[in-house]
Amino acid sequence: MQNEIVSPEAWLKARLDLLAAEKEFSRQREALTRRRMEMPWERVEKAYRFDGPAGTLSLADLFDGRSQLIVYHFMLAPDWQEGCKHCSFWADNFNGIPVHLNHRDVTFTAVSRAPLARIEAYRKRLGWSFPWVSSFGSDFNFDYQASRTPEQLAKGETFYNYKIQPGTISEQVGISVFYRNDANEVFHTYSCYSRGIEMLNGAYHFLDLVPKGRDEDSLNYPMEWVRRHDQY
Repeated sequence: MQNEIVSPEAWLKARLDLLAAEKEFSRQREALTRRRMEMPWERVEKAYRFDGPAGTLSLADLFDGRSQLIVYHFMLAPDWQEGCKHCSFWADNFNGIPVHLNHRDVTFTAVSRAPLARIEAYRKRLGWSFPWVSSFGSDFNFDYQASRTPEQLAKGETFYNYKIQPGTISEQVGISVFYRNDANEVFHTYSCYSRGIEMLNGAYHFLDLVPKGRDEDSLNYPMEWVRRHDQY
């Protein structure tokens, strides 16, 4: 590739034009963040159970004493031998983040339907330290659009990203956010799916800075190039 080569004065003018657009984008993003913060909540009525290294946990337990919880729905089904390579790309951004979130009254955890032993083995292989629990035997991932039932797979469609669309695999990626009040009641405040989760991937934000960008246009599908970090 070869972009236009210009004088320093022309480059500065182009940069200032782009800066104005970047500032407008930042204002729009801040406005969206405020709208997200003002979303209505829905009460979580179902008693979900999870398996963690310290034993069985309720959804309220996942907050670990804090009032806000971010869940990353990691694609690792009970019959899969390893986690989704794209979720693994995202998960490489998670180490070191939870301690900072904790100091803003936020707990982070990944959740997968695979049994805990398989999660722990995969976590050890990839060298991750962020919290990660199993929802094996629970409806949690199904209820929050991250897993598909055998009936949905047989039908070939499911409700995902807030619309009915084709579904051919049992797991899908997503982020769900919850709030816990002083009475230990839990509320669902937000979920996003598909490209909505890009805000958690620092590597993509780095790539968006360079001349070639993500460089995915010639691929069969975005992220075709991605491998687990021990497989490049």
